[in-house]
Amino acid sequence: MADLKEFCGLFGVYNNYDASLLTFLGLYSLQHRGEESCGIISFDGTTFNARLGMGLVSDIFNAGEIAKLKGFQAIGHVRYSTTGSSAIRNAQPLFVDSNKLPVALAHNGNLVNSAVLRESLESKGAIFQTTSDSELILHLLMRSRKVRLEDKLIDALSKIKGAYSLVLMTKDAVIGIRDPFGFRPLCLGRKDDSVFIASESCALDLVGAKLEREIEPGEIVVIDKKGIRSIRFSPPHKNFAFCAFEHVYFSRPDSILFGETVHLVREKLGAQLAKEQPVKADAVIGVPDSGTSAALGYSKESGIPFEVGIIRNHYIGRTFIQPQQEKRDFGVKLKFNILREVVKGKRIIIVDDSIVRGTTSRIRVKSFREMGAREVHLRISCPAHRFGCFYGIDFPDPKKLIANEKTIEEIRAYLGVDSLGYLSLEGMLKCFKKPPSHYCAACWSGAYPIKISSADKYAFEKGKK
Repeated sequence: MADLKEFCGLFGVYNNYDASLLTFLGLYSLQHRGEESCGIISFDGTTFNARLGMGLVSDIFNAGEIAKLKGFQAIGHVRYSTTGSSAIRNAQPLFVDSNKLPVALAHNGNLVNSAVLRESLESKGAIFQTTSDSELILHLLMRSRKVRLEDKLIDALSKIKGAYSLVLMTKDAVIGIRDPFGFRPLCLGRKDDSVFIASESCALDLVGAKLEREIEPGEIVVIDKKGIRSIRFSPPHKNFAFCAFEHVYFSRPDSILFGETVHLVREKLGAQLAKEQPVKADAVIGVPDSGTSAALGYSKESGIPFEVGIIRNHYIGRTFIQPQQEKRDFGVKLKFNILREVVKGKRIIIVDDSIVRGTTSRIRVKSFREMGAREVHLRISCPAHRFGCFYGIDFPDPKKLIANEKTIEEIRAYLGVDSLGYLSLEGMLKCFKKPPSHYCAACWSGAYPIKISSADKYAFEKGKK
């Protein structure tokens, strides 16, 4: 498992008087997208009601808190900080209490021109309440001289660059927006007369809504009493930039993402990995949870039996989204237990989704050795990460990436495995349904779909974003 920080999760409900409860359930399904903070804002026809806090959804919300969030529409957010510090002031949804246009906003992604925009807005008198780049969007929206809301949105969106899926709420509507490249997922669902927006379809499943479609790149979807209408704010790109790492690691296996079921994609990645990186062994073991599907694919293709050799403690958060390094290291030890009877005396293939810094993998390999594994072979269901990401995953500094600093053989020696094999970039892209040109693979290839401003790049590399 990668010891990474990750993105955020969005959920919205329109036309349901249990909107806050349904949003709570939706966020619960999206908890894997961020464990740092969460929030829900509802609207009851008169008042916007908000509850935000630091921690898990189940820690912040109980029946009493949800009951206070009255209304027929609501939006919610789970977060990990990729831009902006870990603090309650950066929890979302954000809210502007304006007489002309009160609006709440939740954002998944990362803007690549936020430093330039912030400097420009501050020079014009803007005062920021957070360090999150999401607030920039609200400033641009409120400063727009356009009259209609849709035109204000288009005006604001024309000034930002980067990865963004957005859910907004006004007194009259819930709105979903996806950036022109489609970096981050966002989908639309329906149950009876209620309409839902979610980062992943697994959240729709829990509330009993049917997935209708994904919101398209460059599309604004407005949901109000008139129904659902689509506004194209950017012409369709010939090439998109769907985040390939969503399929490899981050999204839940039961979600439908970029037109494919995540579990089945990961099985294909594992099968391709077995073709490219074969090794003789007695058992294939996947690292829960995202490595399990790839391990099944590896086992089916290679004919080597799949075994459950790692038991995950589901009461421990994902190690990569813990804000501090010492918490991540402690989480690794708490989170997994190796079954001695399964691995003792055997040649084991561990299938994992990625190696970023290598610290988590090294600890895990040591545990396998201590449990008596005769050989430990590590197989990774994506290429080696050598480049930073500026679109929402917290490894912008290449110096923090082990594959950028060491050769494959040096990584193998550092981890203490008998062999190490990565899936090729071509092999990974071949496993996806859409053409390779539709996916962002910049963290592996270095080919960035959108250039980042020098000021923002400096801020990223210095750890200020």
